[in-house]
Amino acid sequence: MSFTLYDKLWDEHLVQTDENNESLIYIDRHYLHEVTSPQAFEGLRRKHLTPWRLDANVATPDHNVPTDRGNKFEAESIKDEVSKIQVVELDKNCNNFGIRQFDITSSKQGIVHVIGPELGYTLPGMTIVCGDSHTSTHGAFGCLAMGIGTSEVEHVLATQCLKITKLKNMQVNFHGQPRTGVTSKDIILHLIKLIGTAGGTGHAIEFSGSYTSLASMESRMTICNMAIEAGAKVGLVAVDSTTLDYVKQHSNLSDSMFDEASQYWKTLNSDRDANFDKVINIDVSEIKPQVTWGTSPEMTIDFDAQVPSQEDIDEVNLENLLLAKAYMGLEESQTLQDLNFDKIFIGSCTNSRIEDLRAAADAVKGKRISKSIIEAIVVPGSGMVKAQAEEEGLDKIFIDAGFLWRDPGCSMCLGMNPDQLKPYERCASTSNRNFEGRQGNLGRTHLMSPLMAALTAINGKITDPS
Repeated sequence: MSFTLYDKLWDEHLVQTDENNESLIYIDRHYLHEVTSPQAFEGLRRKHLTPWRLDANVATPDHNVPTDRGNKFEAESIKDEVSKIQVVELDKNCNNFGIRQFDITSSKQGIVHVIGPELGYTLPGMTIVCGDSHTSTHGAFGCLAMGIGTSEVEHVLATQCLKITKLKNMQVNFHGQPRTGVTSKDIILHLIKLIGTAGGTGHAIEFSGSYTSLASMESRMTICNMAIEAGAKVGLVAVDSTTLDYVKQHSNLSDSMFDEASQYWKTLNSDRDANFDKVINIDVSEIKPQVTWGTSPEMTIDFDAQVPSQEDIDEVNLENLLLAKAYMGLEESQTLQDLNFDKIFIGSCTNSRIEDLRAAADAVKGKRISKSIIEAIVVPGSGMVKAQAEEEGLDKIFIDAGFLWRDPGCSMCLGMNPDQLKPYERCASTSNRNFEGRQGNLGRTHLMSPLMAALTAINGKITDPS
């Protein structure tokens, strides 16, 4: 028989399947942060339980942490009471239960989906969960990785297993060579535009094709990160030499252990004649830089296109179109290049890795941000990314251009920390979601690549990157 990569990972970790077709799978790695873990830990206490396998768990605060902390900042110094309680409780829970944590004072603290791979905790072939939907990021390493709810966080802590129903298989082939200025962020936004935010519902999406094979691990992580925005629970990429080179550089495995593990990891791909329930082929050479215009990632258009008009939308989606245009303050026949921006955000678990920061820095080097921009911030995804960027002088490039250089955290991706939009402010954002109020009450978010966000900062408007 022939199997997809998802099928292989599923079979390797399947414990049992019941008469209702619900299964238990074993979980290799469990990432924790401060938002979805407090109730889970409290559940363990009430039931007098302890974590099944301590070394499978890794924690860090990211959603609530301020990004202008500076040196010697402690959790107790967080001004917002709810944010402070969540971060402090994570400290207490990790200390009480003996779970490894990179706390707010650690040089390795960062967004959980950034530090996991770079610290070597994400390894090919693993099942990985976290109480965060963008756990799909880790699928770039040939992992079965998915977000879970708080009750499931408790269940995994207690049993090292997850109850789940098996998904269908979807294959998305990205072929060809992208044009100048087109990045992995543009390519995944283009897919979401094509299939919608429900297009991958009930599926695990395996990304393949000539473009994917040549893409960096950072680019693959961006694509898998946003598989969830296409409705999929899981996004994944087969293991190849690019994967193994990254893992060898970042893992703590001895040479002999790495060599032995690699023999298995090299099998983590779909068989040539494996059957997929759905297959989509996309020529990336035809894609222009993509920018969202509305309040959903599927509301995406080419950077130089007109915002959809009533004539372009079927009656079923017309109400959503009108609501989105009203919320975003858009007029009929307007193009994205007509818009004036107030703030710029470069960061998030989608686009805060060193490759992202290099691309943005290249675009702004020797320039100054537009006088119309109220604030532009760059937020590295982790302490290690920040240190590397500073070693390469990227921080100086950003600061000289007028950006604020911040400490690691989820930052303006979501309104759970001080980095927020004010009502009606328009933001060029490298994050993954543009829902109403996502970046702050009545804030207007346009998703785009780090390159496009950097150019928007310089020009005050969306610009042709070529």
